[in-house]
Amino acid sequence: MQSDGMKLNMKRRIFSAVAAGSLSVLLVACGEQGEGEKEAAIRPVLYVTAQAEHSQQNGFAGTVEPQFSTDFAFRVLGRLIQRDVDVGDFVEKDQVVAMIDPAQLDLNLQAAKADMASAEAQYANADATEGRQARLLAMRSISQAMYDSAKQGRDTAAAELEKARAALRKAQDERGFAQLKPDFSGVVSAVNAEVGQVVSAGQSVVTVARPDVREAVVDVPDNIAATVKQGDKFLIFLQADPRVQADGHVREVAPQADSATRLRRVKITLDKVPEAFRLGTTITALRSNGGSQQQIALPVSALLEQDGKNYVWVVDPQSQTVRRQEVGVSNRNDTDFIAQGVENGQHIVRAGVNSLQDGQKVKLPQGAGQ
Repeated sequence: MQSDGMKLNMKRRIFSAVAAGSLSVLLVACGEQGEGEKEAAIRPVLYVTAQAEHSQQNGFAGTVEPQFSTDFAFRVLGRLIQRDVDVGDFVEKDQVVAMIDPAQLDLNLQAAKADMASAEAQYANADATEGRQARLLAMRSISQAMYDSAKQGRDTAAAELEKARAALRKAQDERGFAQLKPDFSGVVSAVNAEVGQVVSAGQSVVTVARPDVREAVVDVPDNIAATVKQGDKFLIFLQADPRVQADGHVREVAPQADSATRLRRVKITLDKVPEAFRLGTTITALRSNGGSQQQIALPVSALLEQDGKNYVWVVDPQSQTVRRQEVGVSNRNDTDFIAQGVENGQHIVRAGVNSLQDGQKVKLPQGAGQ
């Protein structure tokens, strides 16, 4: 019996030792797991420090162009025998700038004059015949039918005379069309025909622009052009010398963007144009209500897009946590974007934005910020 009791006590001691060992192992494992979860929750992040920079964010490159420009062409067919102007020349109103060979027009004019003389002679003869027939009819020497025939002949001759007069006026006008004259003073901006070339009626020969009314023509991104309306004020300055400036207002905004560039053309009429703003000069247009503004550029990798909205993760250096903040996005490209709603100096996570949660603990590695 004593032997059996000793065996039972021995078994109890072994069981207690095994249970104590198992409990120790379990506690150690739980402690290691807790530490592992704690370490997993604190993740290093790369960040960028938001820095506001002065930028002319509404500035757009363009050129100075005339508001009024006209293509001048001959009204009749002919061979160009003279062109007295070239691109850049200033021409006065009614100055001869080009001429076609007038030989055929001269012949047409001579033929019209001959037809006019013939029509006048026929009318004079018909009118005299009608007068004689009228006197004979009064003396009852001829029948009414004979007089009516003479009167009809005179009326026909009168109509032919009027037709000949119209043809003569047309021939005279066409002879004048041999010379090309602009109906306003301006600068030749293009030439489209050379001496010796046969030009048809209506074919452009020279283009003349009025230099007194000029405008700045710029191409603006579609999303920005949507905020530009007629009458908006712009500051225009030369790219070669930004000190030379002029004010302008929007005259026209293209209704749709170019299919290839996705840019919309905006025309800005210049007020009190300086002499340096010559046609073709390269300029920059800056929205007057924009001025030199501060903007914050962030890398595209910092942008989180969820539920149709845009966010960034802002790091709190004190608590070492992150919070999601909604931002506005403009001027986005393949590398960066302009963030609206971000404050200068904030730490913004720039990588792994899709795997963070609000309030999550993070670690800022040394040298991670830029």
